[in-house]
Amino acid sequence: MTALSDPAVPSNPGWLHRIEAWLDDKGKGAWIAAMVLGFIFFWPVGLALLAYLIWSKRMFSKSCSRRKSWNSHMSAMKPSGNSAFDAYKSDTLARLEREQKEFEAFLRRLREAKDKAEFDQFMDERARENRDDAKTGATA
Repeated sequence: MTALSDPAVPSNPGWLHRIEAWLDDKGKGAWIAAMVLGFIFFWPVGLALLAYLIWSKRMFSKSCSRRKSWNSHMSAMKPSGNSAFDAYKSDTLARLEREQKEFEAFLRRLREAKDKAEFDQFMDERARENRDDAKTGATA
C-alpha cells in the first residue's frame, strides 16, 4: 500500500502524527501516561489529551483485550484435522487433568494431616494444662 492510496497517512507526517502513531503502537497505557503527565506538568495539555482520547474513542476501543486471549485458549480445543495429533492432544489433556486431580487430592491429604497434627497438639496441651491444674489444685 502506498501513501497515495491511503488518505489517512500523509506522505510526510508531522510530529503530532508521529507522536500519535507512537502512542498507538505502545497501547492504551501510553495514552493514559501521557495524559497524566500532561495534567502534572501543564493541566490544559492533560485536559486536551483527555478530550482527544474521548473524542477519538481511543479510551473505549479494544477494551476487551482479555477476549482475544480467551479465544486463543478456546482455539486449542478445536480439532486440528490431523487425527494423530488430535489423539495425542486428547491423551495429553486427559493425563494433565488426571495429574491435577491427583495433586489436588495430595494437597487435601496434606491439609488434613496438618489439621490433625495441630488438633492433636492442641488436645495434648489442653490435657497437660488440666493435669497441671489438677496437681496444683490437689496441693493447694
